[in-house]
Amino acid sequence: MTIRLSIEHEGNRREQVFAGPLVSIGRASDNDICLLNALISRHHCQFDLSGEGVWLEDLASANGVTVNGLKTRGASLCVGDMIEVGSTALKILEIGEGDVALEEEDSPFRTILSELPDEREKLRVFARLTRELSKEQDSISLFKLIVDDAIALLGGERGFLMFPDSEVEDASAITPEEMKVHVARSFDGADIALPSTRVSLNIVKSVLESGESLLSLDAAQDERFEGFGSIDGLRLKSVVCLPVSYAGAVRGVLIVDNRLRQGVFKEEDLEIAELFADQAAVALQNARRRQEMSQHSLRLEQSRREIAALNTELGKKVKDQGAELSVVRAELGRERARGDYGAIVGASDSMKAVFESLDRIMESSLPVLITGESGTGKELIARAIHKNGARSKRPFISENCSAIPESLLESELFGHVKGAFTGAHRTKKGLFETADSGTLFLDEIGDMSPAMQAKLLRVLQEGKVRPVGSDKLIDVDVRLLAASHRDLAKQVSEGSFREDLFYRIHVLTVELPPLRERVDDIPILAEHLLARAGREADRPVPVLPQEVIVALCKHNWPGNVRELENEMRRLLVLAPEQIVLSSLSTAVRETPGGVKARALEGDLRETIAEFERSAIEAALERAGGNKSQAARALGISRFALQRKLDKYGFETGDVSEAGEAKLEP
Repeated sequence: MTIRLSIEHEGNRREQVFAGPLVSIGRASDNDICLLNALISRHHCQFDLSGEGVWLEDLASANGVTVNGLKTRGASLCVGDMIEVGSTALKILEIGEGDVALEEEDSPFRTILSELPDEREKLRVFARLTRELSKEQDSISLFKLIVDDAIALLGGERGFLMFPDSEVEDASAITPEEMKVHVARSFDGADIALPSTRVSLNIVKSVLESGESLLSLDAAQDERFEGFGSIDGLRLKSVVCLPVSYAGAVRGVLIVDNRLRQGVFKEEDLEIAELFADQAAVALQNARRRQEMSQHSLRLEQSRREIAALNTELGKKVKDQGAELSVVRAELGRERARGDYGAIVGASDSMKAVFESLDRIMESSLPVLITGESGTGKELIARAIHKNGARSKRPFISENCSAIPESLLESELFGHVKGAFTGAHRTKKGLFETADSGTLFLDEIGDMSPAMQAKLLRVLQEGKVRPVGSDKLIDVDVRLLAASHRDLAKQVSEGSFREDLFYRIHVLTVELPPLRERVDDIPILAEHLLARAGREADRPVPVLPQEVIVALCKHNWPGNVRELENEMRRLLVLAPEQIVLSSLSTAVRETPGGVKARALEGDLRETIAEFERSAIEAALERAGGNKSQAARALGISRFALQRKLDKYGFETGDVSEAGEAKLEP
């Protein structure tokens, strides 16, 4: 007896004919009707066709069976009855008498090839299928298309496409265990769950080893499969396994099977099936190449982005190249200091004197007092001393004494223990201990109170610090660099700064000239600071025209380099494309005397030279012709002043030699 059923499962509907005596339904793979649903038991129910009619029997399922809307444990069925198992609906379309064999027109697995009248039509169908394969670009869609077309060609119930996850150079070494089911489909176009358990690896192994197709009309009786437990377990009847080969080796397999009928696949259709597998291999190879090209394109795009980022970074560094080259050109032809002072922009004679002083003191461990107006770059000098000294590999600690309240300065410098005062929740090292074996730079030391001056003096004399709240002394080895914009000698005479501390820190001195006394450096400083501001803001750097540079050189810069830096940042924001004279701030456009800055005709160097000559004349006049005093006022050495006097043609008799004083290093 046979029964024709309409099976509607998860939105897919198919018709299928089954032969008795029993037709089992359940979630397990050994059922005639396998339904993957959590509401269905492994062996849920069965149709018994062994009697005169059809009997439905519930096999003690968890959720039961419904017939025509009524739940039952057993019922006699007839055509038109609707059976619900979980979320699957089965309708009886026909109950017939006869043998197991079915008429071809009753089979749901009719093949494309069997319906065609001649070989020419078969070739046309084959050409259409291969054309569809060549058009498909998406890999997953291509894989499904290959399996669906193979099922349609051969009249199979299920189809599987297997190949390794990654390309293997030595295809002969591929094992069945390395093969992965990438697509598993049923004849109705539905994906098969848990596909790896639906395939016989023994059959796959046979095809991998032989490299030839394998066709079985009745797998259960096939002597080649003797001892293959998977054949019985999977209840396979008709099976065809086709090698998918390219580059001279088997790279995968295409399997089509039928668990319901023997002899589904015909020997005469095997040749065209093999040709289809070859076309599928070409499509798979092209898919591999497209994937490789896509990955290569992604790598190229990533490399392009990295190169673009590097170019951007390089562009930021190159923006201030002109200023740096200007510094180098200005230094060519003159003997430069021995140390590395690249962070300090300056090529004037007054800065050369500073570099020479640094050369003499950098290898010492003695304290250094750095003096100069605010904004002249005292911390840069301190860092240069540390960098070029014997302690360069050790810590450099910087602190501004005027920026810390008096009540906290002692704890900041010497540290404290837990509970030393309110808020001291943990023990903290002071700056002296942190800078041990390195360098400690104390800026604006002149703002320190007399009490703190006494404590600092004790540390410098004894080389030991006592943290606040502790009775323990800690040895420290620190080179002290101090700085102040105040006149510490005057403070000593006034009694606001300890004389003994002054002589303790005033062992070696470096005096920084104000920017108005190093006019030669203003053009290159301005270009350097403008380029740095552009780099930090990631903006293009405009050009400084000659009339703007002249105006910068005429300004007296009370705020020194810091003021010039702020002016360059302002120009970058307000005049991002082109800087003109009106772009400058009012304070810079007008000199203290109220004279408008204007472009001067002639070469820029001649303009600066004229300005420098006037400054020297004014300094000599104020010093009564004394060269040493004039040199100190100009912030340059006595030797540098003499060279400029010779350069500008001053007569020797025009100046006084009286009152010469030896300069401190």
